[in-house]
Amino acid sequence: MEYAKNILETIGNTPLVKLNKIVSDVDALVLAKVETFNPGNSTKDRMALKMVEDAEKDGRLQPGGTIIEGTSGNTGMGLALVAIIKGYKLICVMADKQSKEKMDILRAVGAEVVVCPTNVEPEDPRSYYSVSRRLATETPNSWYVNQYDNLSNSLAHYESTGPEIWRQTDGKITHFVVGVGTGGTVSGIAKYLKEQNPAIKIWGIDTYGSVFKKYHETGIFDEKEIYPYVTEGIGEDILPKNVDFSLIDAFEKVTDKDAAIYTQKLALEEGIFAGNSAGSAIKGLLQLKDNFKKDDVVVVFFHDHGSRYVGKMYNPDWMKKMGYIE
Repeated sequence: MEYAKNILETIGNTPLVKLNKIVSDVDALVLAKVETFNPGNSTKDRMALKMVEDAEKDGRLQPGGTIIEGTSGNTGMGLALVAIIKGYKLICVMADKQSKEKMDILRAVGAEVVVCPTNVEPEDPRSYYSVSRRLATETPNSWYVNQYDNLSNSLAHYESTGPEIWRQTDGKITHFVVGVGTGGTVSGIAKYLKEQNPAIKIWGIDTYGSVFKKYHETGIFDEKEIYPYVTEGIGEDILPKNVDFSLIDAFEKVTDKDAAIYTQKLALEEGIFAGNSAGSAIKGLLQLKDNFKKDDVVVVFFHDHGSRYVGKMYNPDWMKKMGYIE
């Protein structure tokens, strides 16, 4: 008999899928790493499990403890699955720009959800960074995950996702395109791939309102770059320790409108029901198409599932209200 001993054993080994119609004018083989096949429907399952197991090993997380994390939703889902199987409580702190679906899903899997305002400085006591840290000091027997600076995040992708992509492309990958948020995914995968072949190009997809692109190009952390944006899961108003800028060859910015429209296009043209950051990633890839040659193998990363965005990017009324469609 072939079966997993629990749901956590089904994390990883997600498929690589050839894109066709949406990349018809790209002169390369474009393959999507579809992370929605993880049990929590996102790539964050990988690092959630790794971060918890590492915290158990060194005693930061004790039996019966409470896990506390600020999340845009997907890390929370991964942590919820781990907490259920391993017997921990979970408190997820979220910004109010995140979709209602994400909050409802987290509550459905037993997490307590605390909602904070989006449009405040990171140091503001109301920000979801600050509230997470405060709850961790107030809650007995608790552990604050801090996915931004917890290097087990990028290590998870160095140990699992990077080797999968290398194996699945038979070492032929030439470019990797991925949205950058906490930086764990891009840095872990990039480190592994560049160790195998330093010529592989790593393109980080950023959003307008985030500091990454300018910081990467100039070394200047420009607060004037920071303003509220709609795109979920990528971009930051801080510099997480997990973002290793030396491993990223360049950043490309994608607008909120384009990200939303291309999220829909992926579903309608490729049958891939993915999240908002996948729309950003594929649009960023298309903006970069002049960099690709006929024999190139381009892997684009789709972080999470469309079910998280049914009330937003997949809702015509919301799209009209935002001015993204007529």
